[in-house]
Amino acid sequence: RMTGHFITLLTEIVEKPQTEIKELPILTTSEKQQLLIEWNNTQTEYPVDKCIHQIFELQAEKTPDTTAVIYGNQKLTYRELNQKANQLAHQLISLGVKTESVIGIALERSVEMVIGLLGILKTGNAYVPLDPEYPQERLTAIIEDAEIEIIITNSKTVKNLPENQAEIICYDQEIATIEKQKKSNPKTQITAENLAYVIYTSGSTGKPKGVKVTHRGVNRLVINTNYIQIEQKDIIAQASNSAFDAATFEIWGALLNGAKLVGISKETALSPREFANRIKTEGISILFLTTALFNQIAKTEPTTFSTLRYLLFGGEAVDIKWVQEIVKKGKPENLLHVYGPTENTTFTTWYLVEEIAEEATTIPIGKAISNTEIYVLDQNLQPVPVGVPGELYIGGAGLAT
Repeated sequence: RMTGHFITLLTEIVEKPQTEIKELPILTTSEKQQLLIEWNNTQTEYPVDKCIHQIFELQAEKTPDTTAVIYGNQKLTYRELNQKANQLAHQLISLGVKTESVIGIALERSVEMVIGLLGILKTGNAYVPLDPEYPQERLTAIIEDAEIEIIITNSKTVKNLPENQAEIICYDQEIATIEKQKKSNPKTQITAENLAYVIYTSGSTGKPKGVKVTHRGVNRLVINTNYIQIEQKDIIAQASNSAFDAATFEIWGALLNGAKLVGISKETALSPREFANRIKTEGISILFLTTALFNQIAKTEPTTFSTLRYLLFGGEAVDIKWVQEIVKKGKPENLLHVYGPTENTTFTTWYLVEEIAEEATTIPIGKAISNTEIYVLDQNLQPVPVGVPGELYIGGAGLAT
């Protein structure tokens, strides 16, 4: 292989003698075809012309009496969730909200939160999740940077919000007015190219920034993709905070495929034994965990995941010993290591974990998910051969705007 690279380089030198060597390609024609074309041939059919709420509305028509969401003692069917989201949307529209702007939502994991997300989308606007437990300075920075003029919250979480100029809608206090609104689907003129949400990064590499994600990016993440096949029979856990982009996969993965979404409280998620019991009692079949939480549960309850159809984990560097522990003692049907920056709508790559060699030191991030391209390039933006270090460049339908 290296001989082929050397011959390619010599040929390029002869053809372009004035070009600096560092700018010349070394890949053979067959390698270039493999790296740039074959390994990035990820196109699949998915809804490129429909918004998230429109796909949900079609699902509500198809399976109106199927349970859509369960959070504690609260439960809604697809019909009920659609109607309640419609009423909230009509209420927002009656207040004069314009389309193609952003609306904040500061609610804990709950049925009301899902109603809020859907209701905002149905007005033709994007949502900005605000974690009520965030420091006041961070919440203030997000509200000001996103220019949020309306925040949906409730009488419990509103106390945690900083002083701001936005109009506050306490869902629980205004429920009587909201329930007088029409239950029909509002009509909007937005397309799948419009924003669905703005989510703020942790700021680990500097100042937190808002990542603007389109409806199309979310559709590409959860519908007719190669890394997971979500079915109507599935029960998906929402174990992530809604201000963390993994919630995008959990919430819309369930609701755009006719599956059931089950909310897991923060307290339950942080108690391995309680979490393990909840997975079994609720019959959860699809679960995403951050690597840290995955490690914690693997230490204490390694058989927890054996009943799952899919367990996805990622977000941090992997400690391989805990993955080996799960593979030995309680491997789910499909164990997926997923990777991706927030700027590419949650997931970019996936790797199916099967057998792990004892001497292994890490787990690959794998290959691109559907409708995504990945390239490893050098500092001159030239593709590098297999096994050569470089930087990861990402393209495709999931890119934020």
